[in-house]
Amino acid sequence: MNNIHNIIEFIDDVNNIGGRRPQVYKDRPNLYEILTDEEFKYRFRLSKSCVDYLLSLLEGKLKTATDRNMTMSPMNKVLITLRFYALGTMLISVADMFGVSISCASKTIRDVSYVIAELSSIFIQIPVHNIKDTKMKMYEIARFPLVFGAIDCTHVRIQSPGGHDSEMFRNRKGYFSLNVQALVNSELQFMDIVARWPGSAHDSHIFRNSRLFARLESGEFQKMAILGDSGYALKPYLLTPISNPVGRIQMLYNESQIRTRNVVERSFGVWKRRFPVLSHGLRLQLKTVQAIIVATAVLHNICREMKEDLPNDNFELTEQHNETEDIIEVEYNDDGRDQDSTMRDMLLNNYFASYRLITDLKLVQINTNNEI
Repeated sequence: MNNIHNIIEFIDDVNNIGGRRPQVYKDRPNLYEILTDEEFKYRFRLSKSCVDYLLSLLEGKLKTATDRNMTMSPMNKVLITLRFYALGTMLISVADMFGVSISCASKTIRDVSYVIAELSSIFIQIPVHNIKDTKMKMYEIARFPLVFGAIDCTHVRIQSPGGHDSEMFRNRKGYFSLNVQALVNSELQFMDIVARWPGSAHDSHIFRNSRLFARLESGEFQKMAILGDSGYALKPYLLTPISNPVGRIQMLYNESQIRTRNVVERSFGVWKRRFPVLSHGLRLQLKTVQAIIVATAVLHNICREMKEDLPNDNFELTEQHNETEDIIEVEYNDDGRDQDSTMRDMLLNNYFASYRLITDLKLVQINTNNEI
């Protein structure tokens, strides 16, 4: 009888070859309820309270029109996406964890990332109506006046997008990437982000073609400025370090400028540590990658606003992906034709020449070292 039963099963299998596979519904555990707060944050990079808040913003956009075919809940859609941000390219691991197919996980990550990225107009913006407070907090870092933010770029690794223009995405380190520009404040929050330029694009070129540049050029932020490294052109609204400082005043300017500007590098570090996918690399379509970059920036700002600590893990950026190894920009050089030192000269002559500032900076340095 056993032999006959086996023959019948074999015949059924043969008849099903090339046919449609039967649909299998896997169990989907309620990880929100099962995991402790610490375990939850370790796996999803956000606390339960932060996820609850995020879900309150997204739930109306993530609900499906029907409950047929075991559709996923908005909570599971968000958790699948967050788990991918924590794991990187291992879609199969994310899919298996939630009992869905790889294609379903991929579609969910894409859709949820787009929805979160749409919140950028709310959570990523320059606080025009409260910019004096932003400027004062930047001043408290190292006594650099008139500054409300710091700008820089960081590279996010991607796979080759293919096509004739694919080599444009290969940066000077030899791998494919997007060069992402960000403006941040003293709270390590993004106030502006641009995530569409290929890895070969120079920081100054990205800035000159950004909306932020147009706003600064138009005089929207009068008597205020942002800080950048030597890869940018010196402007009244963009103050860069002095290449070869001579004398106490110029050295004092550089020290204050560099220490204040450090907030942007720290922001990149916290951002990439919370969402390792930004360091491991993204193997998705280019538009989806851009949405993920903006979405994680939105989540980063939400976490900073809610005073969310980083998860307690041993994750460290490797030297290859560390934000501090991002391509070091060469000094901006256009024969001085695009440079304007009016604001910097004014600060050097009327502010950094003050003897009292030296004592203040020493006190700030002691406090900063203790905090870091």
